[in-house]
Amino acid sequence: MIHHAHHHVTLPRMKKLSMRKSSTLCVLDVGASKVVCLIARLIPAEPSDMLRGRTHKTKILGIGHQRSRGIKGGVVIDMDETEAAVRLAVDAAERMAGVQVESVIVANVGGRLGSTYYHATVPIVGAGVGDSDLHRVLEATSLRTAQPGRAVLHSLPTGFALDGAAGISDPKGMMGERLGADLHVVSADVAALRNLLLAIERCHLNVEAVVATPYASGLAVLVDDEAVLGATVLDLGGGSVGMGVFRDGKLAHADAVAVGGKHITMDIARGLNTRLSDAERLKTLHGSAISSPSDDRETLSVRPVGEDGENPVQVTKAQLARIIRPRVEEILELARDRLKAAGFATSSGSRIVLSGGGSQLTGLPEAARRILGGQIRVGRPLGVQGMPESAKNPGFAASVGLLIYPQFSGVEHFEPGRAAGRASREPEGYFGRVGRWLKESF
Repeated sequence: MIHHAHHHVTLPRMKKLSMRKSSTLCVLDVGASKVVCLIARLIPAEPSDMLRGRTHKTKILGIGHQRSRGIKGGVVIDMDETEAAVRLAVDAAERMAGVQVESVIVANVGGRLGSTYYHATVPIVGAGVGDSDLHRVLEATSLRTAQPGRAVLHSLPTGFALDGAAGISDPKGMMGERLGADLHVVSADVAALRNLLLAIERCHLNVEAVVATPYASGLAVLVDDEAVLGATVLDLGGGSVGMGVFRDGKLAHADAVAVGGKHITMDIARGLNTRLSDAERLKTLHGSAISSPSDDRETLSVRPVGEDGENPVQVTKAQLARIIRPRVEEILELARDRLKAAGFATSSGSRIVLSGGGSQLTGLPEAARRILGGQIRVGRPLGVQGMPESAKNPGFAASVGLLIYPQFSGVEHFEPGRAAGRASREPEGYFGRVGRWLKESF
């Protein structure tokens, strides 16, 4: 039974990175297909134009990835399985890095990820906008953001207004009577989040911050001015598709739907009467979202369920594509319709970057171009050193983005006074901080 407390659900928040000292971070992306753990050293660096806003160089020290079990559509369905997969991934990364980790930054795509927008206005005290005015207006805005049963992952000021004139990015020092602020809040379902955090806690790990997967992916794959000019990131995972819309260099919208690459695999397994593991292999090696003329001539051997490989069935690549294509189109249409409903419709002028393991399916960019319009590219995670070749693919975008997130988390504004009492680091036995979060919130 889940109790909803009347006061707010407050997640642990990222401590600010030191601009002078290097620090070691550990991140965890618990998906429906795989669990990835990265351990990296963040080294202060000169900001680069290419990768805007990054203050640190990222050097991977250790990586561990495991086939995921116990997760469906971003939500934990089996606690023991999830815990075991997390433990194995973290152990492998720790061994490679030669360090032991105590806390992790976690990606979250499950639990009905969603965006809400808030606005508040305060009178300006004194001549010109000062820090205290900025603080007061953000405070006034963030006080409205609590929703029962939801946990706030991100709280991003997107812009300010002065006497009704909107679109001001930094009002400091400007003259006016009233200061307005807009806040973009990304939240998730408490019940779903709680079980994910619990599984991680059971591995004796402290959760340092929870980051929306599409936000993390965008931080990893967008370059130059893409985030400023406007881009939509579609993170095609095993159990869900995350959507992140970036405008003026900030995350403007986040969403996720619980359908992904696993569903394509299921369709193949059903359509060809074969095992899931065989269906996955067929998809990865021979699958395509578009048909080419040679597909009718190329045949593949498929082992039917229950046969020990004695009598394989021959299917053509065209038959395989005919199973894959409708599901791919359904997934992309769903994303398109969700974005449109939220006021972020894609068009011929849109920049769309695909990430996540699902974006590696042959023909997927072409299908996306047809359904979403716009300029489409597949985004590999950028600007990290020491990534093994096998991990330099879009399936690792969210994991890499979690390492970049702490360089951006400082701009977020959460409710005042709540975090102060929680920052004490005295050991609290097994559950640590999140345990206290669970106790206070339910």
